[in-house]
Amino acid sequence: MPPATLSRLLEVVGSPRAVDDLAAYFEPGRPADAPPRFPGSRFEFLVGGGTRPETANRITADDLVAVTLLSTAVPGNVAQQLLEGDLGRDIAWHLESVPVDVGIENPAAAELFSTASSVRLVRDLLQEPHGIDWFTAQTLLARKRPRLVPVHDRVARCLTGLPDESMGWHLDVFAADAGLADRLSATRRSARVPEEVSVLRVLDVILWMRHAPVHLENGCPGLI
Repeated sequence: MPPATLSRLLEVVGSPRAVDDLAAYFEPGRPADAPPRFPGSRFEFLVGGGTRPETANRITADDLVAVTLLSTAVPGNVAQQLLEGDLGRDIAWHLESVPVDVGIENPAAAELFSTASSVRLVRDLLQEPHGIDWFTAQTLLARKRPRLVPVHDRVARCLTGLPDESMGWHLDVFAADAGLADRLSATRRSARVPEEVSVLRVLDVILWMRHAPVHLENGCPGLI
């Protein structure tokens, strides 16, 4: 399946259904004691989120639980190294170089995705030689830097048509349309979704909600 074109993406993002899908995913009117329809809707918010000042630059047990809400998990031996070992200390050192407040729509984001950037180094540390797959590694990164790093699961991979290791597709989409972030913000307001949900995550959820119901591992019809 060829990747979705920019014009098709913008058509999906700008459709009235986008507001409905976003509201259906995050359920802004859901009572606090009611279980969410989509556990992933709590990814940004679980135990105060991954960017709270006291834990923004290190992987915590809360982060390890948060990734399970998006149907993945860190192996126990790696989790131990993230919480108590050198791996966690190395990742914390690199995360200190990645600003929490820079979103992917910001021109400064391009440098943060460069080949030798701390973002890529953290992902490489997680994947090699520790055996975390690409989705889990990127999901952990998205928990720590939700404004910058997309949640790139198998549905998104099918949609974009890009290999697992690609991290620049979203950067190109926002760079190609300077008004995209503003339109996504407007959609977020219309859906009554909190501002803590980044415009990047808004885009990912809108596209995921459109594509997930028809996604197939083989012979997928694409973004319809």
